[in-house]
Amino acid sequence: MAATHGSNLVVKQVNIGEPLDFSIETLGPCEFDSPFINDGKNFVDDANMISYYHFLEHMEEYRRKFGDPVPQFEVAGPRRKIYFDPSKTTCAVVNCGGLCPGLNNVIRAIVFTAGLYKVKNILGIPYGYEGLTPKFGHNLKILNEYSVSDIHTQGGTMLGSSRGPQNVSEMVSFLVENKIDILFTIGGDGTTRGALEISQELKRLGHKIAVVGIPKTIDNDINFVEKTFGFETAVMEAKRAIDSAHTEAKGAFNGISIVKLMGRDSGYIAAHTVLASMDVNICLVPEIDFDFEGPNGLFETVARRLQHKKHCVIAVAEGAGQKFFANAGQKDASGNVKHGDIGILLKDRISAHFREHPLRPVVKYIDPSYLIRSVPASAIDALFCLRLGQAAVHAAMAGKTAMMAGYWSRIFNHVPMHCAISTRRKIHPDSLLWESVLEVTRQPRNMVLKDL
Repeated sequence: MAATHGSNLVVKQVNIGEPLDFSIETLGPCEFDSPFINDGKNFVDDANMISYYHFLEHMEEYRRKFGDPVPQFEVAGPRRKIYFDPSKTTCAVVNCGGLCPGLNNVIRAIVFTAGLYKVKNILGIPYGYEGLTPKFGHNLKILNEYSVSDIHTQGGTMLGSSRGPQNVSEMVSFLVENKIDILFTIGGDGTTRGALEISQELKRLGHKIAVVGIPKTIDNDINFVEKTFGFETAVMEAKRAIDSAHTEAKGAFNGISIVKLMGRDSGYIAAHTVLASMDVNICLVPEIDFDFEGPNGLFETVARRLQHKKHCVIAVAEGAGQKFFANAGQKDASGNVKHGDIGILLKDRISAHFREHPLRPVVKYIDPSYLIRSVPASAIDALFCLRLGQAAVHAAMAGKTAMMAGYWSRIFNHVPMHCAISTRRKIHPDSLLWESVLEVTRQPRNMVLKDL
């Protein structure tokens, strides 16, 4: 399923390539009353939907090609009737992949919300999918309001994490043997792919176990999800690095500061940090190609900036410029393509190019990546994590499965896992986001030699 349906909020043109179906799988009919039934709580009905498209012209174009209904997401929230009997339900929580601000907040939100349903048994799966695989020997953790009482004040994750897939049959057997009814998975593309495989195997074997995800990617690149937790904190921390880089650049004659930010396949952190700081002069992201040479290439763009302002700040996403590396295409344990270090390459190439140049720039390089991802969540992200955790628990208790708690049009919703992993969400070159970046940096729109 291609993410060609306007994945950047606003684009000049939207290529509507194929029909979309956001139907959510359920384990069966909901026959238990919600424990909130007498609390005056506002319940959400499965018929409550929000449109995928933000603009009427996009809806009309979809109708012309595929007819009704226009793609819609289920709205998240508590249901009046639930599938699981809370008194007999065991939940488990696992997070996988790299660290991200807000992991502990999400875990805490799940535990507290499950507690409101009066679920007594909540297990923490240690060290990612390794914890679901007995051969690693990791011990389960008991989660309750006391064990998670202050974890939201800390960065990282109380459960630990790991990368890489594990044997699906072994993980399914673990869930069945430990009488786990609901598995919450917190992770990105690889984690969600694994969760979907677990869900499919459970379904094939006839086990009524719900698998519900919470999207975790600091890069903000999960498909059909507008925002992921930790992203705003990352931008805030990245801006601190840019502020320091700007000071360093201005402190030297023709100073150049290069800051490498996270963004393996999508440049959202770099782009938003540019807009937040307004002190970046060149922004390089994976979605927009560039060359070193040529009249609008990186070297000449840097030279013009130095001649005009005597300093230059470059923000580069880690996945930018991978065409300059010979080992492109190799993959790591998580299945992600290994990237060459574009930050070091920029530093070396720029330093070498200007070594005998009359401008005689001073080049400095900053990589704040691990400092950014390990900090506690900001207040805004903490609130967002809470709402995501609540949405995930409400969905799971209603028997929904193979889905993740998402966010679209500023409304929390349900997204099928198979849609979320279909492709990466990326910056569109014609989006208003990238237009804003170009307005701030004033870099050339086209920095590719062959297209000039």
